[in-house]
Amino acid sequence: MTKREYLCGLDAAVDVVGGKWKPLLLWALNDAPRRFGELRREIDGISEKVLIQQLRELERDGIVKRTVHEQVPPKVVYALTPRGVALNAALEPLGEWGEANMAHIVATRVA
Repeated sequence: MTKREYLCGLDAAVDVVGGKWKPLLLWALNDAPRRFGELRREIDGISEKVLIQQLRELERDGIVKRTVHEQVPPKVVYALTPRGVALNAALEPLGEWGEANMAHIVATRVA
């Protein structure tokens, strides 16, 4: 992978959290660590392949920690790192804006 130059902090942040699923994964992991199957059930519409890819990218960026518990069958748990908790806190106002404007967004997109 080539090293990328960012224009600003927002460019770097969007590169880490960009896409449809990553903010939803962060939201799901905000309350407590989750197993893969729990995440798959909680995030409606995400495929197994995409979930694996998104979790790997978040792990690579230091946002999510993957812990494997040695047992049969193996238990894998995903949790936010301190960097992930901070990113979630930064996204919170965006979520509040979305809640406050959801009806308008839906109405204008239907029209």
